[in-house]
Amino acid sequence: MTGPDPLPSEPPPDAGIEELQADIERTRQELGETVGALTEKLDVKGRAQHKVEETKDELAHRTAELGDRARRHPAVPAGILVAVVAAVGLTMWIRRR
Repeated sequence: MTGPDPLPSEPPPDAGIEELQADIERTRQELGETVGALTEKLDVKGRAQHKVEETKDELAHRTAELGDRARRHPAVPAGILVAVVAAVGLTMWIRRR
């Protein structure tokens, strides 16, 4: 990451009114962008809500992906279900002994 951009050069001392006004307008625009960026950084609630939305979207995407994968390979979830049932049954049988 590089450091901040160097300050733009100021208009020369013999600059005309148009150059000075253009420089003032450019400075105002840069200041407005800086204030906007700082405001966005300080908006903790907004950033947290944005992160929640991103997480929800990612979870929905992964859930859909897992559902698609289960539909393409139905033997895998069935095998996992059989293994879980067998493990529960074996645990119950061992405890009764």
